[in-house]
Amino acid sequence: MTNILYSILLGVVQGISEWLPISSKTQVLLVSNYLFALPIEVAFAFGLFMEVGSIASATVYLRKDIVSLLHDRKLLVYLVVVTLCTGVVGVPLYLVAEKLLSTAYSPGIPMIVLGAILVSDSVYIRYSRIAPRLSGLKDMKLKHYVTVGIAQGIAALPGVSRSGMTVSTMLFMGMEPGDAFRLSYLAYIPAALGGIATTVLFSRAELNTAITAVDPTGVILAIITAALVGLVVISAALRFAKRNNIYIVTLVVGMVAIVIGALASLASI
Repeated sequence: MTNILYSILLGVVQGISEWLPISSKTQVLLVSNYLFALPIEVAFAFGLFMEVGSIASATVYLRKDIVSLLHDRKLLVYLVVVTLCTGVVGVPLYLVAEKLLSTAYSPGIPMIVLGAILVSDSVYIRYSRIAPRLSGLKDMKLKHYVTVGIAQGIAALPGVSRSGMTVSTMLFMGMEPGDAFRLSYLAYIPAALGGIATTVLFSRAELNTAITAVDPTGVILAIITAALVGLVVISAALRFAKRNNIYIVTLVVGMVAIVIGALASLASI
């Protein structure tokens, strides 16, 4: 029964944190290390694997956008370019991250930095943006795709939030928050599939260790929980992003990221 409760809790953490700028892989890393006593490098690989549930959430919620790829060439090009750039940057950083986690690296530090960026975002949205410079995907150019892809690739590092990096990047480009969140979530699907493939390819031993420790049934339960919770969180996040007071949400999330990052840094001492 305890293992079932722990697995559900792990799924809830993944389902919530993936769609907020607080680095889901780091939250899963910390929780699985604490609840299941997984070594840090094993917990890191497992955190990427847990994105299976979040991929299911995004695919179900954004199914209309995915179907539109059949006739929306610009959206297709956006996803292809962003994914390729993410892979070029992210795969080497993932391999570096495994080495970093075996040293004194603290994933809380980049989370604090990202939290500060989000707080800056909130100030920028509140006071500097009279009108958006990018009216959604239609105004984006190749350079914008590449920039978003690089930002997403950097999120391979522990403590760096994928959604935080991509959303912040698009907000600073002058995009409306609602469009930034939606395009970020769409870009997540192929990036996460690539991340899982990278984990299986380069960290199979660590992944097998994690699945054995958590128990295959527990892993499945955690993934299902993450998928269900994720559907609720995506819906709420996209609704909030369309509000005029989105800067308040961004400010709060940024402050939460700073607090969690500080706690993670203290825990690693």
